[in-house]
Amino acid sequence: MSQAPLVLVDGSSYLYRAFHALPPLTTSKGLPTGAVKGVLNMLKSLRKQYPDSPFAVVFDAKGGTFRDDMYAEYKANRPSMPDDMRVQIEPLHQSVIALGFPLLCVEGVEADDVIGTLARSSAAADRPVVISTGDKDMAQLVDGHITLVNTMTGSALDVEGVKEKFGVAPEQIIDYLALMGDSSDNIPGVPGIGPKTASGLLVGVNGGLTELYAQLDIVPTLPIRGAKTLPAKLEEHKEMAFLSYQLATIKIDVPLDIGLDDLQMGKPDHDKLAELYTLLEFKSWFEENQRDAKRSGQEVVAPVVEEAAVETELKYTTILTQADFDLWLKKLNDAKLIAFDTETTGIDAQQAQLVGLSFAVQANEAAYIPLTHSYMGVPDQLDRDTVLRALKPILEDPSKLKVGQHAKFDMNILANCAIGGDQSCGITVQGVAFDTMLESYVLDSPATRHDMDSLALKYLNHTTTSFQDIAGKGAKQLTFDQISLELAGPYAAEDADVTLRLHQTLQEKLNAIPSLSKVLSEIEMPLVPVLARIERQGALVDANLLGIQSVELGEKMVALEREAFAIAGEEFNLGSPKQRGVILYENLGLPILSKPAKGRASTAEAVLAELAEQDFPLPKVLMQYRSMSKLKSTYTDRLPEQINPRTGRIHTSYHQAVAATGRLSSSDPNLQNIPIRTAEGRRIRQAFVAPKGYKLLAADYSQIELRIMARLAKDEGLLHAFRNDLDVHKATAAEVFGVELADVTTDQRRSAKAINFGLIYGMSAFGLAKQIGVDRKQSQAYIDRYFARYPGVLEYMERTRAQAAEQGFVETIFGRRLYLPEINAKNPALRKGAERTAINAPMQGTAADIIKKAMVAVDNWLTASGLDAKVILQVHDELVLEVREDLVDQVRDEIRVHMSDAAKLDVPLLVEVGVGNNWDEAH
Repeated sequence: MSQAPLVLVDGSSYLYRAFHALPPLTTSKGLPTGAVKGVLNMLKSLRKQYPDSPFAVVFDAKGGTFRDDMYAEYKANRPSMPDDMRVQIEPLHQSVIALGFPLLCVEGVEADDVIGTLARSSAAADRPVVISTGDKDMAQLVDGHITLVNTMTGSALDVEGVKEKFGVAPEQIIDYLALMGDSSDNIPGVPGIGPKTASGLLVGVNGGLTELYAQLDIVPTLPIRGAKTLPAKLEEHKEMAFLSYQLATIKIDVPLDIGLDDLQMGKPDHDKLAELYTLLEFKSWFEENQRDAKRSGQEVVAPVVEEAAVETELKYTTILTQADFDLWLKKLNDAKLIAFDTETTGIDAQQAQLVGLSFAVQANEAAYIPLTHSYMGVPDQLDRDTVLRALKPILEDPSKLKVGQHAKFDMNILANCAIGGDQSCGITVQGVAFDTMLESYVLDSPATRHDMDSLALKYLNHTTTSFQDIAGKGAKQLTFDQISLELAGPYAAEDADVTLRLHQTLQEKLNAIPSLSKVLSEIEMPLVPVLARIERQGALVDANLLGIQSVELGEKMVALEREAFAIAGEEFNLGSPKQRGVILYENLGLPILSKPAKGRASTAEAVLAELAEQDFPLPKVLMQYRSMSKLKSTYTDRLPEQINPRTGRIHTSYHQAVAATGRLSSSDPNLQNIPIRTAEGRRIRQAFVAPKGYKLLAADYSQIELRIMARLAKDEGLLHAFRNDLDVHKATAAEVFGVELADVTTDQRRSAKAINFGLIYGMSAFGLAKQIGVDRKQSQAYIDRYFARYPGVLEYMERTRAQAAEQGFVETIFGRRLYLPEINAKNPALRKGAERTAINAPMQGTAADIIKKAMVAVDNWLTASGLDAKVILQVHDELVLEVREDLVDQVRDEIRVHMSDAAKLDVPLLVEVGVGNNWDEAH
């Protein structure tokens, strides 16, 4: 029997089509529901058609994608999403999940890219795929395994269907779109070339864009209207054609945390569906859900529908007179809690300029103070410096409690805003006791979004005005100082008001869980000003050294390219998956490790790595080339461009509300992913330098997660090793391999290290066998012996799995929670993945908590001591400081104490400290 196809649903495409194509429906309270009903109807229909299939319903995530970075005008001509559509997104997502459909939203890429990746990987495994979409771009994915269906029209497209509809084969669709462009996505294409001309050109040259530009001389002979003028037109717009090709190309290598086995349908959540169908007033579906629940032995009580609340009058004020300002100054001085927000010229906190501030001290009432709006006809505004001087004592008073949404950004903006032209005279905001972004994060860290718009809809059932609604989109988007006060005032006041109302709701929820309230007040909130200072301090980088490294990397890439050509016996594009595949599998006859889809075997990084391990020379060269290319484009070329012209330093941004386990992440640039296992990666760290008269000091926790494991498992063997300062990997090797400690070999220690860390991350016997180079039976014997020697570890794992299944979450030592919605999933792959997370999260989360507490302790000590030393970087379990040379010994000793004392475990926390002229030397 043939396999049921994987069904991939383009949720974003259907949301737009349902909204615009179907009659508008609203509830008795005015909530729009037509798009939700249309998409759910389509999903229910698909489920009946493919009852045994795995599914994924894929939506675009909020925010920009890599295509926006490539082309600022991408999708710029699309109007802003209508409010009536936006308000339906959250109930739609919730309904899809409650019906049991796996739902995916991946930041940084579009739904098409996620679908393309899943489709290709499924097809590579010889599984048929059905993509449910109305988007013509998806035709590029069609092959012998992948078919498109349009549920709204009932049509389907296979390979022959694509040729019939578009006049070109699926593998030419990207070239087709690159030539004719796509007005819906604002892909430019070549002006004047429409569908018929595009298909005629591609059929005429029997190839794609590259072949077309190589054969422009034959274009005038093709049976196409206006063929004689086409070569000049194509040549003139060549660059735009190839850019359009990139924009139209669906990614098929998006890194995903889930695999095909994770996409099985779950059981409907009848309670949640009852709640949603009541809210949306889908009466027939509500009754159907009640019947289905009863048949499954479940009694669902209809939720109580609250009477519609009387719409509250919003009192939003734009302050333009001294009298109004004085009135609000009194309100701020008298307030027990102040919600505040800044409006700026951009989103880079180290370079953006302050445009205005908004405040709220009670719900539904807020004020915006514009300072530097500069469009033609703007009303007179209060003097900027006068306003800031009047607000400075309030904002800097630690006894006046404040709440913000992502307050660190506002704190940096105000710290950098020069008053009276004095760059050193900004506002050091103090008393920020709450941050709604962090309240949401601590309450439910796995939630995908903690931004104001998402939180307002989720917790207040309020749709906020988006920035695009008032500023436009794309290249024509206005900066905030160019927006009229009629629009800017209510928008900015709403930010402060919603922040206050969100805090009131979230604080109540946190207070019901004291351990989470403590995580917020003792770990996350004290860290906010610390991170703000680190970001403003920045790190000094030697741009000249990076330039030299960039040239050297480029030379190495050229040499690797030549080596690859020599091995292949011909020249090819090392960056082209298609050309790599031809060389590797057709010309060189290398083994295909994953079954090909339409004759194209994978050349993804994991496949190349596996081939390289088998000592095939070309995959090794390709892996080296890829590594060099990534270092060059991400770091040596890019970092000099990111040096702040005002400070001469690089200022990364740290994110507290991203990683579910509590770890910090960084961006613009991401300094946490600079590789340290290769010489080239370490050389990039050499470009992070100390200024004259200073040294860099790097303090790093040693084996912190293993020490936390010893504490959690209370295993006497591990506790003994750490308490007696033994080499824990060597001690483990002695136990597992049954030899004396002094007789442990280097290979045995390496294998023991793999076991120690592998078990923390849930590595299987198969995975361990592959890593240490033994067969699976031997690997399992090592694991069994490990658990026999360290029974506390096994008991901890079993206890944690059981607790997670019972309560739905795990906790760090300090009470941070990680909820695990898949811990009781019927799908074994989903359940086992959640169990692995359950075992690892308390260790990784506790390590994150400890480094955060250490950062606060170190910052408090440095502030109190007045020493000329500052933290400039935080990377995983490491702090990097810039220290005056004569203070190095003192700081080294003190920081070791403060970091070691950040937490009291049953074993000592070991801190290794290094010093050097650059980061690599110090590390």
